[in-house]
Amino acid sequence: MRKILNRKFYNRPTLAVARELLGKLIVREAGGKRLVGRIVETEAYNGPEDLASHASRGRTARTEVMFGQAGLAYIYFIYGMYHCFNIITEEEGYPAAVLIRAVEPIEGMEVMAKNRNLKPPLPPLLRGAGRGLPSLIKGVKGDFGLTNGPGKFCQAFQLDKGLNGHDLTQGRKLWLEDRPVSPSACRGGGETIKKAAVVAAKRIGVDYAGAYKDKHWRFYLKGNEWVSKK
Repeated sequence: MRKILNRKFYNRPTLAVARELLGKLIVREAGGKRLVGRIVETEAYNGPEDLASHASRGRTARTEVMFGQAGLAYIYFIYGMYHCFNIITEEEGYPAAVLIRAVEPIEGMEVMAKNRNLKPPLPPLLRGAGRGLPSLIKGVKGDFGLTNGPGKFCQAFQLDKGLNGHDLTQGRKLWLEDRPVSPSACRGGGETIKKAAVVAAKRIGVDYAGAYKDKHWRFYLKGNEWVSKK
């Protein structure tokens, strides 16, 4: 039984949301296809004083959605090549968000591979996935995984600026779900990832952010092969 994350989940301190998104499922429905991945890596961008955040540059057309209500999608284009998917957190008017850096593919890997234009032979992360991969993607060329990075994830899940501002709490097109994870990763056998299973590290690519470049606001699941950078 699916349990869609509601606005109350997102309307909390950003660092708490970033940690607790680990293990949650992200679901995308498009063109009659369903794609599912388990979130394994996030980064928190916490308010206008965080020099690594777009919000530090003020309220602009680009960042307007960051000042909106919790649970909205913030998707932007970067380097003229990639999209990045973020989720708005905290009270409306306070610009904060969590970047989804990497997911472990669960369902729809054949479609993900097509979306990423991948061709044989099979990359290392897919070779070791052990999930009975469809024959179409047995042999995707390249030294990369399918969704182990923010740009790869967005391409695989067909996420672009057309979904910027999308309400993730409505259960259509794109949403997040809570489902039980493996008992070894849970506290008390429930749906919360054990603290010991989470690594806190510096965010990636924010060397320009002064003292904020050293904040350990990136979180990932220890030992998960789909994390973008250990």
